Amino acid sequence: MLADMERHALSDAQWERLRPLLPPPPTGRGRPRRDDRLVGDGIVWRLTTGVPWRDLPARFGSWRTVYSRFRRWQQAGVWERVLATLQADADATGDLDWAQHFLDGTTVRAHQHAAGAQKGAVTRRSAAPVAGSRPKSTSAPREAASR
Repeated sequence: MLADMERHALSDAQWERLRPLLPPPPTGRGRPRRDDRLVGDGIVWRLTTGVPWRDLPARFGSWRTVYSRFRRWQQAGVWERVLATLQADADATGDLDWAQHFLDGTTVRAHQHAAGAQKGAVTRRSAAPVAGSRPKSTSAPREAASR
């Protein structure tokens, strides 16, 4: 389990790079805030493994705490700023190769014949060959079957 925790956890160097990019803890009264490092490791573990939030191991604390911090930071644009800062730094040091790209299937438009296309939306070049061909189905036409 320790190897799993280390594999999906931020290294000390990664955490020191990320920590100043995260919002500071709120000041005021109330319950003390859960440690950002532990919550950050929980977020990384969940995003790396792909498990549902409810299945987050107890060592990260309540899954609700980890999820709510992740969502608040997401809605506040924290992750976008973190990504932009890390990319800019990597680009400035020459550690970013802009020649390599990755396309996720969720962003690639599918062809109209792919699953989900509306029936009847596809037009044929000529209806003449279809009209003269024999039916390929062995079932009777609807009109004849209902008699």
